[in-house]
Amino acid sequence: MKQFVKKAAVVMACVFTLTATYSFAAATPAGEVNKEIKASFQHDFANAQLIGTEAHDKFTKVVFKLNEQVLTAFYSNSGELMAVTRNIVSTQLPVSLLLNFKKHYSDYWISDLFEMSQDAQSSYYLTVENSASKITLRSNGDSWEVYADVRK
Repeated sequence: MKQFVKKAAVVMACVFTLTATYSFAAATPAGEVNKEIKASFQHDFANAQLIGTEAHDKFTKVVFKLNEQVLTAFYSNSGELMAVTRNIVSTQLPVSLLLNFKKHYSDYWISDLFEMSQDAQSSYYLTVENSASKITLRSNGDSWEVYADVRK
C-alpha cells in the first residue's frame, strides 16, 4: 500500500508540473503587451510584481502580485481597466452573503470563489457543487442569483 501511495504522489507531482508548465506556455511575455495596456497597468498598479499576461481578441488578462496578494486585471485593447479579480475564502464574504449561502445551498461545497471589482463596485462569484450539479452564483445585493447551472 505504501508503494502505491508513493507512486501516486510522484504521478500527481508530474501531472501538476506538466499542467503548470502548459498553462504558462500560453501566456504572453510581459514585453509583448501593447503600449497602452503596459502604461495603464504601470499607472494603476505602480508597485505590483507582474506574474504573467494572456492576450485575447478583445482583452488582455494581467496576473500580478500586490501587497502579497495575487490579483488579476482585465484590460481592453485600448488600455482601459475593465475589472480586477481576486480569489477569496468564504469567510471574506460579506456576512449577509455568507448567511444566505448557508441557508440556500447548505448541501453544496464551494469549488471557486472570487471578488470582482468593476466601476468602484464589488461583486462576488461563487461556484458550488454537489453530486448532481455545478452552479455558479453571482451576488445581487444581500443574496445570490444563478449565473450558470450545469448538470453533471
